[in-house]
Amino acid sequence: MSEDTPSGQSESGALRTPIVAVLGHVDHGKTSLLDKIRGSAVSEGEAGAITQHIGSTAVPLSVISDIAGDLVDPDDFDLPGLLFIDTPGHHSFSTLRSRGGALADIAILVVDVNDGFQPQTHEAVDILRRTATPFVVAANKIDTVPGWNPTPDRPARVAIEAQSDRVESDLNENLYEIIGELSDGGFSADMYWRVQDFQKNVGVVPVSAETGEGIPDLLTVLMGLSQRYMKEEMQIDVAGPGAGTVLEVTDTQGFGTTIDTVVYDGTIRESDQIVVGGQTEPIVTDVRALLQPKPLAEIRSDEAFESVDSVVAAQGVKIAAPDLDGAMAGAPVRVVRDRDVESVITEVEAELADIEVSTEEEGLTVKADTLGSLEALASTLEEAEIPVMHAEVGDVAPRDVRMAETADKPHHRSILAFNVDVLDDARDLAEETDVRLFEHDVIYRLVESYEEYVEEIESEQQEQILENITRPARFTILDDHTFRQSDPAVVGVEIGGGLLRRNSRIVRFDGSEPERVGMLKSIQDEGEDVDESRTGERVAVSIDGPTVGRQIEEGDELWVEIPEKHAKILEQELGDEISMDEREVLSMYLEKHRNRDPFWGK
Repeated sequence: MSEDTPSGQSESGALRTPIVAVLGHVDHGKTSLLDKIRGSAVSEGEAGAITQHIGSTAVPLSVISDIAGDLVDPDDFDLPGLLFIDTPGHHSFSTLRSRGGALADIAILVVDVNDGFQPQTHEAVDILRRTATPFVVAANKIDTVPGWNPTPDRPARVAIEAQSDRVESDLNENLYEIIGELSDGGFSADMYWRVQDFQKNVGVVPVSAETGEGIPDLLTVLMGLSQRYMKEEMQIDVAGPGAGTVLEVTDTQGFGTTIDTVVYDGTIRESDQIVVGGQTEPIVTDVRALLQPKPLAEIRSDEAFESVDSVVAAQGVKIAAPDLDGAMAGAPVRVVRDRDVESVITEVEAELADIEVSTEEEGLTVKADTLGSLEALASTLEEAEIPVMHAEVGDVAPRDVRMAETADKPHHRSILAFNVDVLDDARDLAEETDVRLFEHDVIYRLVESYEEYVEEIESEQQEQILENITRPARFTILDDHTFRQSDPAVVGVEIGGGLLRRNSRIVRFDGSEPERVGMLKSIQDEGEDVDESRTGERVAVSIDGPTVGRQIEEGDELWVEIPEKHAKILEQELGDEISMDEREVLSMYLEKHRNRDPFWGK
């Protein structure tokens, strides 16, 4: 195997380049870290040594050795280098698949050494655990620790030992907080130089994407991990039919719809027949062109492509072919070659079925940019016990709004749109039909905003129910406070507990038998009409129906009559929504009824 063969291309039985993905919380430096690795590689490598692929950057072993210095001896390694997926963030990683596993062979979890774990960090750790992807932690921004004295591009341990005791102590404190968070997440971790077995422990590498300090260590750990634990998995049949995963579906000038693909096995050739996972069914088509950026050209820039005859794993390529409009990001790509096309279609369908989101008859409508992010979002919703009725990859279209509109429950008439566009006519239709749109490019924030909305709705519904439900109250007619005997009786009362409202039916208990005495029509507090009165207050009330001295007497304890259905709702559903003294009155009221009928209000 020659060292300058790009991306692991060699003869049959070659070892392909391990695929590396980068995850972490927003603003913790994922993109900066990738840029630094790429920049260091370009400056250290000879012109053309760095192969810029679609959606990925291949850094050969010779260049890694130059960057890492004494840390990497190329003679110790068989693997040809590392292939970094350039699209940071877990929507690009979470389940971009390769035969049922994560597309990435290994991942870098970037954590700001000052901020520590943030919500998206926890989300990334969950994804790494779920996909069983090995990872290292890049504890980034060590250069921002107050008093840090930088020297560009030196190894982390050398950099740390050169700092003052105070700076080293402050840094270590932050690093061990990160190690503690990993432990809480179920991962044993330590500084990478103390880790004996990387299969049992996660290595933490202090780095600075700004100064390049620690980058040699990070590349060394990634190469060492890959060489030691993944060598067998990296063996591919170069001559075999290519297998890959769609990173992105794009329009490319002069070619129409194309698919940016990472090829992780075999070879794809110009004119090969391929099967691609589609939104409704697998797409069978012929490769018209394989496009790569010209050396060091910006990825995805339309002018900078050149056509190549074939692509060997592992690397990224833009595939131009007819009928790709329905292709899905995250879907499998398979070369047919000398196999039966039906068997390849079955293989693609089986892989798509593996990552199909299970749906229910009632629930939300969910749209996402890739199959991977769709699955990650559905998994988060499942953990939050939020049902999904309809889920697919792609922008939000009017038919999605129509689908959401059919949900029975108001809060299910919602669409969660993750990292996709909402078409104008779909947005207009959503406004017309009261379908609620939630849009974000961070999963936990999308789910959080939906949960807040549901809480608002439930709170409004509770308020509405409470407004229309009879509230518990008991009160006593005060001695010498009869202002009118009847038509209506007007008496002074003291509220013994609960919430007394106008237009409430009033009962008196004779033992456990309630006896209806009339309707409380009005409440006056110091001559002013009021709608309600609470525990401890003394007010004048008018009661239509009874006569003082006959049906009611001064000193009587009277109760608001609570219909049995209302009592059940108050006890079983709204207990937390009413005050403690109302709960106490309700309990006493229920006890009186249940002395007569044990199942009353149940």
